[in-house]
Amino acid sequence: MGKKELQVAAIENGTVIDHIPADKTYQVVRLLNLHNLDVQVTIGYNLPSKKIGKKGIIKIADKFFTNEEISRLSVIAPKIILNTIKNYEVVEKKTVETPDALHGIIKCNNPKCITNNEPMPTYFTIVDKALGIVKCHYCDMEQDIEQVELA
Repeated sequence: MGKKELQVAAIENGTVIDHIPADKTYQVVRLLNLHNLDVQVTIGYNLPSKKIGKKGIIKIADKFFTNEEISRLSVIAPKIILNTIKNYEVVEKKTVETPDALHGIIKCNNPKCITNNEPMPTYFTIVDKALGIVKCHYCDMEQDIEQVELA
Protein backbone atom coordinates (compact mmCIF):
# COMPACT_ATOMS: atom_id res chain seq x y z
CA MET A 1 0.00 0.00 0.00
CA GLY A 2 1.44 3.36 -1.06
CA LYS A 3 1.78 6.30 1.27
CA LYS A 4 -0.88 9.00 1.29
CA GLU A 5 0.18 12.59 0.77
CA LEU A 6 -1.76 15.79 1.22
CA GLN A 7 -2.11 17.50 -2.14
CA VAL A 8 -2.60 20.85 -0.40
CA ALA A 9 -0.91 21.80 2.89
CA ALA A 10 -2.92 21.55 6.13
CA ILE A 11 -4.05 24.68 8.00
CA GLU A 12 -4.14 25.14 11.77
CA ASN A 13 -7.38 27.14 11.97
CA GLY A 14 -9.80 28.27 9.28
CA THR A 15 -12.08 26.88 6.60
CA VAL A 16 -11.59 24.35 3.84
CA ILE A 17 -14.06 24.53 0.95
CA ASP A 18 -13.97 21.13 -0.74
CA HIS A 19 -15.68 19.35 -3.64
CA ILE A 20 -16.06 22.54 -5.67
CA PRO A 21 -16.79 21.69 -9.32
CA ALA A 22 -13.43 22.55 -10.96
CA ASP A 23 -14.96 25.10 -13.35
CA LYS A 24 -16.51 27.00 -10.40
CA THR A 25 -13.34 27.30 -8.28
CA TYR A 26 -12.41 30.84 -9.30
CA GLN A 27 -16.05 32.01 -9.11
CA VAL A 28 -15.98 30.95 -5.45
CA VAL A 29 -12.75 32.94 -4.97
CA ARG A 30 -14.37 36.06 -6.46
CA LEU A 31 -17.69 35.60 -4.67
CA LEU A 32 -16.04 35.38 -1.24
CA ASN A 33 -13.51 38.14 -2.11
CA LEU A 34 -10.67 35.82 -1.13
CA HIS A 35 -8.24 37.81 -3.29
CA ASN A 36 -8.67 40.74 -0.86
CA LEU A 37 -7.90 38.81 2.33
CA ASP A 38 -4.64 39.29 4.24
CA VAL A 39 -4.51 35.64 5.32
CA GLN A 40 -3.07 32.56 3.67
CA VAL A 41 -5.36 31.25 0.91
CA THR A 42 -4.43 28.04 -0.88
CA ILE A 43 -6.29 27.15 -4.07
CA GLY A 44 -6.19 23.67 -5.57
CA TYR A 45 -7.60 23.41 -9.08
CA ASN A 46 -8.42 20.39 -11.27
CA LEU A 47 -7.63 17.93 -8.49
CA PRO A 48 -8.85 14.36 -8.98
CA SER A 49 -12.21 13.55 -7.35
CA LYS A 50 -13.99 10.21 -7.18
CA LYS A 51 -17.35 12.01 -6.78
CA ILE A 52 -17.17 14.68 -9.50
CA GLY A 53 -14.17 13.86 -11.70
CA LYS A 54 -12.17 17.05 -11.19
CA LYS A 55 -12.61 19.37 -8.26
CA GLY A 56 -11.33 22.53 -6.69
CA ILE A 57 -10.39 22.96 -3.05
CA ILE A 58 -9.73 26.21 -1.22
CA LYS A 59 -8.11 26.50 2.21
CA ILE A 60 -8.44 29.81 4.04
CA ALA A 61 -6.40 30.27 7.21
CA ASP A 62 -8.04 32.01 10.18
CA LYS A 63 -11.33 32.69 8.34
CA PHE A 64 -14.77 31.40 9.22
CA PHE A 65 -17.80 32.23 7.08
CA THR A 66 -21.18 33.71 7.98
CA ASN A 67 -24.46 32.04 7.00
CA GLU A 68 -25.01 34.82 4.44
CA GLU A 69 -21.64 34.13 2.79
CA ILE A 70 -22.48 30.42 2.72
CA SER A 71 -25.89 31.17 1.15
CA ARG A 72 -24.11 33.12 -1.59
CA LEU A 73 -21.82 30.14 -2.18
CA SER A 74 -24.79 27.82 -2.65
CA VAL A 75 -25.91 29.79 -5.69
CA ILE A 76 -22.83 28.95 -7.75
CA ALA A 77 -21.77 25.67 -6.22
CA PRO A 78 -24.43 23.77 -4.27
CA LYS A 79 -23.26 20.54 -2.63
CA ILE A 80 -19.76 21.75 -1.83
CA ILE A 81 -18.38 20.71 1.55
CA LEU A 82 -17.37 23.30 4.14
CA ASN A 83 -14.91 22.05 6.76
CA THR A 84 -14.21 24.15 9.85
CA ILE A 85 -10.68 23.53 11.11
CA LYS A 86 -9.41 24.17 14.64
CA ASN A 87 -5.98 22.99 15.80
CA TYR A 88 -5.51 21.05 12.53
CA GLU A 89 -8.69 19.02 13.19
CA VAL A 90 -12.02 19.13 11.36
CA VAL A 91 -14.49 20.25 14.04
CA GLU A 92 -17.46 20.75 11.72
CA LYS A 93 -18.26 19.46 8.25
CA LYS A 94 -21.31 20.58 6.37
CA THR A 95 -22.69 20.33 2.88
CA VAL A 96 -23.75 23.68 1.49
CA GLU A 97 -27.42 23.64 0.51
CA THR A 98 -29.35 26.30 -1.35
CA PRO A 99 -31.67 28.00 1.18
CA ASP A 100 -35.43 28.30 0.52
CA ALA A 101 -35.08 32.04 -0.08
CA LEU A 102 -32.30 34.24 -1.43
CA HIS A 103 -32.19 37.85 -0.18
CA GLY A 104 -29.97 40.30 -2.06
CA ILE A 105 -27.77 37.55 -3.51
CA ILE A 106 -28.79 37.40 -7.18
CA LYS A 107 -30.18 39.95 -9.64
CA CYS A 108 -33.51 39.59 -11.41
CA ASN A 109 -33.19 39.00 -15.15
CA ASN A 110 -36.35 41.03 -15.82
CA PRO A 111 -35.26 44.58 -16.78
CA LYS A 112 -38.72 45.89 -15.77
CA CYS A 113 -38.54 44.38 -12.28
CA ILE A 114 -38.69 46.99 -9.52
CA THR A 115 -35.40 45.66 -8.11
CA ASN A 116 -33.65 46.78 -11.30
CA ASN A 117 -35.23 50.24 -11.20
CA GLU A 118 -35.32 51.14 -7.50
CA PRO A 119 -32.59 50.86 -4.85
CA MET A 120 -33.91 47.76 -3.10
CA PRO A 121 -32.58 44.26 -2.45
CA THR A 122 -33.81 41.32 -4.48
CA TYR A 123 -35.81 38.50 -2.96
CA PHE A 124 -36.16 35.10 -4.61
CA THR A 125 -37.85 31.91 -3.52
CA ILE A 126 -36.68 28.51 -4.68
CA VAL A 127 -39.29 26.82 -6.89
CA ASP A 128 -37.30 23.64 -7.62
CA LYS A 129 -33.94 22.93 -5.94
CA ALA A 130 -33.17 19.93 -8.16
CA LEU A 131 -33.67 21.90 -11.38
CA GLY A 132 -32.31 25.16 -9.96
CA ILE A 133 -35.43 27.25 -10.63
CA VAL A 134 -35.88 30.47 -8.63
CA LYS A 135 -38.76 32.95 -8.67
CA CYS A 136 -38.60 36.70 -8.09
CA HIS A 137 -40.88 37.74 -5.24
CA TYR A 138 -41.65 41.09 -6.92
CA CYS A 139 -42.25 40.33 -10.60
CA ASP A 140 -42.91 36.54 -10.38
CA MET A 141 -40.40 35.81 -13.14
CA GLU A 142 -38.93 32.32 -12.89
CA GLN A 143 -35.25 31.95 -13.71
CA ASP A 144 -32.64 29.22 -14.00
CA ILE A 145 -30.13 29.74 -11.21
CA GLU A 146 -27.34 28.91 -13.69
CA GLN A 147 -28.36 31.98 -15.76
CA VAL A 148 -28.54 34.59 -13.02
CA GLU A 149 -26.04 37.28 -12.15
CA LEU A 150 -24.86 37.81 -8.60
CA ALA A 151 -26.03 41.05 -6.97
